[in-house]
Amino acid sequence: MRRLISEQALEALPNRTVRVPLITRERLDDLAHARTMIEGQMVALAMPHLTAKDFRILRQINSDCDRAFEDHGPDVGYQTSELNQQFHFHIYHAARSQVLIPIVESLWLQSGPYIRTAAHIHDKRGGHAATNHHWALIDALERREQEAAVLALSNDISRSFDLIRGTLDANVAQTGEDARYG
Repeated sequence: MRRLISEQALEALPNRTVRVPLITRERLDDLAHARTMIEGQMVALAMPHLTAKDFRILRQINSDCDRAFEDHGPDVGYQTSELNQQFHFHIYHAARSQVLIPIVESLWLQSGPYIRTAAHIHDKRGGHAATNHHWALIDALERREQEAAVLALSNDISRSFDLIRGTLDANVAQTGEDARYG
């Protein structure tokens, strides 16, 4: 528990209980910015190390995620979040950075509950496949186009955070209170 509190995945309350921190627009924007910056660097570092086998694995994970979204099962948020994490960390481990991986893990701990919420929001709203940015990322990585790969990653991260921002904005419009979600 102390580790999760120190990594800001949980927050300690004065009454000695803990909770997932309420998300504010400011915190959401900060997490999205940090993830885009650091994970973009991980993609750039991973690119020269990714092999044909890695691309087959990434395609399989992404196909499994597409199927999970299509099934609309009761565990869609959990299943797609797990597959999303497998997808991203397969790339990040190819970066071979023992320093950056723990930083990325901490950012994922902090943003994980909200990303699962975004998966549920996407499932209810439909629209473009939640994995379309992953397909673009795979394509850019295979072509060894760093700028396109980082853009696809940024679009992927932003998409989830934008779904949560929309919920926060709707809550503000409905209640007139500061945007908090938890």
